[in-house]
Amino acid sequence: MFPIREISFKSYRFTNDVALMDIDAIYDYLSNHSYWVQNIPYKVVEQAVKNSACFGVFDKNIQVGFARLVTDYTTFGYLMDVYILPMHRGKGLSKELMNFILSFIDKTTYRGIMLATKDAHNLYARYGFEPLATPEKFMQLKLRDYTKEI
Repeated sequence: MFPIREISFKSYRFTNDVALMDIDAIYDYLSNHSYWVQNIPYKVVEQAVKNSACFGVFDKNIQVGFARLVTDYTTFGYLMDVYILPMHRGKGLSKELMNFILSFIDKTTYRGIMLATKDAHNLYARYGFEPLATPEKFMQLKLRDYTKEI
């Protein structure tokens, strides 16, 4: 596990303390506003937060941003469920969130971090993310698509 840290940026607070994550707010955004897991069950979000390295962005005590890293904390991570609420975008929060997340990564042991995005390639490219060099080597086992469920 990563040590718990907190930083301030403008009037916002960033933390990786999973106990402070607002599961209701995270669920609402993911289930109702994301394009990647709409309709995901509450219990699935709750369990995913519990079992991941989570990073929250707060305006006072209201969660306005989130990301989670599925990781072994040593060699590999998969970044997912990254969002900033629309009314808080354009303030540098996504960039600061990425800086905060990457500050936990030990670059001497991590082999890499992967992610998937439909529309934020420019953001992630700033931090060294690039298309897969050998996509033909990667495979997936897709078991469920929450966006197709009503």
